[in-house]
Amino acid sequence: MSAQEDTWVSSFSFLFFCAVFIPMLGSASLLQELSPHEYFNGLQASKASLAYFSHAVSPGAQPFLEQIENSAEALHDYGISVVKVKCPKEDVSRYCGKENALRKAYLFRGNVLIREFPTDALFDVNSIVANVLFALLFNEVKYVETPMDLQNIENALKGKSNMVFAYVPATGTAEHRAVMEVAFVYGTVHQFVLTTEATLLKDAGSNEPDVSSAQLLFCHCQQATDLAQPCRRTPLEQDLTVLNIHRHLKLMGAPLVTEVAEDPEKVSTVHLQLGLPLVFVLSQKETYEADRRTAEFLAWKLLGKAGVAILSRDLVDLNILRRSNIALKTPDEGVPIKYLVLEDTEEVITLVEDKSKVKQIQESEEEDEEDEEEKENDNQDIQDDQVVEAVTRDKKRELPLDQILTLTEETFHSAMLEAAQTVVLFYASWEAVSLAVLQSYTEVADHLKGTQGILLSRVNCWDWPGVCTAENVTQFPTIKIYKKGQQQPIVYNGMLGTEELTSFIMLSQVSCPLKLATIDEAERYLRGELPSELSSYHHSLVLGVFSTATSKVREAFTEAGSILSGHVTTGMYFEDDVLALSHKYAVSPPALLLARNSGESVEGIALSKQSAQDIVQMIRYKLLDIFPEITVQNLPHYLQLRKPFLILFSDGDIGQIESKEMLSLAKGRTKQAFVSCWLNLKNTPVGLGVLKAYFATIPSLPALVWVNLHAGGQVFKFPSEQSITEMNILSWLEKLKAGLEIPSSTLPEEDWKPPLPAYNFLQMMEAAGPEFALRTSSHQEGRQEQQQLEGSEEKATVREEPREEARVKAEKAQGPGRDLRGTAPRLAGREKQARRHSEL
Repeated sequence: MSAQEDTWVSSFSFLFFCAVFIPMLGSASLLQELSPHEYFNGLQASKASLAYFSHAVSPGAQPFLEQIENSAEALHDYGISVVKVKCPKEDVSRYCGKENALRKAYLFRGNVLIREFPTDALFDVNSIVANVLFALLFNEVKYVETPMDLQNIENALKGKSNMVFAYVPATGTAEHRAVMEVAFVYGTVHQFVLTTEATLLKDAGSNEPDVSSAQLLFCHCQQATDLAQPCRRTPLEQDLTVLNIHRHLKLMGAPLVTEVAEDPEKVSTVHLQLGLPLVFVLSQKETYEADRRTAEFLAWKLLGKAGVAILSRDLVDLNILRRSNIALKTPDEGVPIKYLVLEDTEEVITLVEDKSKVKQIQESEEEDEEDEEEKENDNQDIQDDQVVEAVTRDKKRELPLDQILTLTEETFHSAMLEAAQTVVLFYASWEAVSLAVLQSYTEVADHLKGTQGILLSRVNCWDWPGVCTAENVTQFPTIKIYKKGQQQPIVYNGMLGTEELTSFIMLSQVSCPLKLATIDEAERYLRGELPSELSSYHHSLVLGVFSTATSKVREAFTEAGSILSGHVTTGMYFEDDVLALSHKYAVSPPALLLARNSGESVEGIALSKQSAQDIVQMIRYKLLDIFPEITVQNLPHYLQLRKPFLILFSDGDIGQIESKEMLSLAKGRTKQAFVSCWLNLKNTPVGLGVLKAYFATIPSLPALVWVNLHAGGQVFKFPSEQSITEMNILSWLEKLKAGLEIPSSTLPEEDWKPPLPAYNFLQMMEAAGPEFALRTSSHQEGRQEQQQLEGSEEKATVREEPREEARVKAEKAQGPGRDLRGTAPRLAGREKQARRHSEL
């Protein structure tokens, strides 16, 4: 509807209702009594009049004349005059001379007869007003008798105008009059269609029609641009009165979703003015398009019951919880706006239809928070999962997520083109490890703030499972780096701490392996002369030197460099003068040059391996420190060697003498047999727990310990009365080998497992909903039958779908956007992280 039309309708409606509902004085004078000559001579073009011709008032016509007189006021409001024409006895004209003519009322427009009404059809004011307006509005109100008539009108209106379809059990009723009176005002805006055929109710979209009562449907045909597309229908759920119909049409003419850019307390819409609540969908820039679709879906469901608005947090500074995603404003004055956390649109619909639910939801949220706080205080010391404990302890701390772009199904692929390198964290908002990593991720974003060419983003797989399925994310959390121009992303498999992740992101900017053109470039590379922004990050350098005849191993090294990208910086030199470079470091191509500590020492290694995986394993092994300090971060790398550990535990840095002796031992001929290392309890406090597991009482420090975790688990302690020298240690190790030493303890032969089994989510869902179990079992049976029919060759073949095809399938598998999980950056779902495994 245009603004001009809306203004006209509003103004006319106001005058119309004033005329209908404000009594007028002197209504009796509105019924005119004229002679035939006076009546016909006084007719004005385009002015309507209802006339009744009579010679004398008979007792049988008296009730009719009373109703005609009573209707004069109502018809006068529409510019229709009511006239009683007294026919002279000698008059034998058409309207006065015939007996049957005197039993009718005539509707004229000007001097043109529009309709003849039998007096028994005009039995009260409602029937008179309804029938007269129905006759005058023959273009504005179409009467239909068959489904085909209704369909033809609907098809003609599609893409052009909307339709108001009304069913009345009989004409001349109060409901019929109400429809006609509203059609008089809105007839130029909407096409009105009337029927008394009950069979048309079902064709019009009413599933279980109540044919005993009048009904009205607003048909949104203007939005249906295709003939095959049906018009949406919104029923009027109140009685058919002028006020209710007018109110319904005003609501249908309002915007489906109102975009708000101000404080919700200041917002006023037609819904609030008409006494209906207003629902705000709280959105943000990154998820706005998806939230807009959710708001539209919700608006259609609540059409006629409540208004829906979408409010972007980026435009308005709201002092509310970030996890709030719905706000409810009622038309009652003085009632504050309720900010809520809801999971899906069905909860919003229930909230609107049952006002008592608002208080119940708020009380439930408050009770849940109180219960969680009590459990945190009572069970903090017996929490069986340290990650859950940490997340629970900090769950009320709002994370600074402004520097991390939130991705959705719509924005994911376009975001990959914005920066040279896009880092994506795939996580689940209900999972404790994901939330812990999200905290580290915000610290990484703070470190990398302002870095050119790097974009940090995140995808909540709980909200957008289609994206995570298409990107082959099978565990949470997963971090991938997408480089512009490269099809396959880099998957991060390292520690999830801030320092390690920041270093990986920065080093992955270097395209590995670097192709060096001159010996001078190669020398500068081995000295660690990389871009200044990478100088602060600890990394080792590997240079592959190849002759032109070693193309196969060179290709394998190129693949290995890509695999190690972000962890190890690799370069490659294969120019004609490669022999001059290789002779300097006493190697023959193909070979590797390993530079530690910015080129202070360069180690040459012959490259005999031909596969990329073998080269990766060799580089990782060669880059391990000879005498490392064991930390939580590097322990997995040394455990993969599956060798015994000779560990020197110390309470701080070890002395120069012990360091020198242990380093000499590590470089000796026995270095291939075990891992020589040390552990600083101040840097790695968990080492104290290791000592408690090894010994009944913690020994004095420093303490040298031999433990073989992969064979027997026996723990031996170096005699404290002996000094830690290379010769004493070698002599002691010979006694261990000969079985002359007694172990201090033996570690139990059991797998390292979590203290309690992991959640079985499928089983929990089956217990909560038996119908889910039924669907699951039938689906599994069908799948087993299908597998039995397939050939053994097909069953042994696993094909990986292309990423784009998988993405399309995943998106098609999802229904319309009915949940609200993506509307706010919430850090937790419904699952309460404070609960322990045993409680679930």
